[in-house]
Amino acid sequence: MTKNSPANEKLDFASAQAVITTENVKVHASEVHGVLTGLICAGFAFEDQGYIAMLDDLLDFSPQGSEGFPKAVKLLVKQMFSELWTDILDDTYTFQLMLPDDDDSLVERGHALGVWVQGFNLGFGLQQKDNPVNSSEVKEVLTDFSEIANLSDEMEEDEDTEQAFFEISEYVRISALLCFSELGSLPTASGTGSSNTTVH
Repeated sequence: MTKNSPANEKLDFASAQAVITTENVKVHASEVHGVLTGLICAGFAFEDQGYIAMLDDLLDFSPQGSEGFPKAVKLLVKQMFSELWTDILDDTYTFQLMLPDDDDSLVERGHALGVWVQGFNLGFGLQQKDNPVNSSEVKEVLTDFSEIANLSDEMEEDEDTEQAFFEISEYVRISALLCFSELGSLPTASGTGSSNTTVH
């Protein structure tokens, strides 16, 4: 799906992971997406460009022998951040977790869901560290997410497990949106006009 045309090609897991792997960065695309989602859902401002430095501190984005993000990965993260805002603000709930697609094994998808949730908790905790969460719904979500992050990677490839995976990932998706509705900060009018605006 990926060509270097971020203007009209929406990121998916495979294309994001390909960029990261090509640049010899040892992080998981699902975790990066989770961290960014956690930041945004905990109130990180659209106009704040500090997420790049925060990610570099949280995750090891520097290939061996170098410092900081490779340019291609920085562009990828910026596109991911932009698309996240567009999807989260969309009234039709287009927001999705960045996970491997259904053709990948359940083990791979289960692992990706675990690291996505770990990433979400990292980003959320970083953004909320000075603002204790008072909402009982959000507290419950964070407790559930901690348990989901610890789920075993050893999954049976069968219909029951497939159904359970679908239900858990859908719960995570809806719960992230709930956190945003409780704690998220909407972009200012000069940042992005409406939920139908593509954020750049």
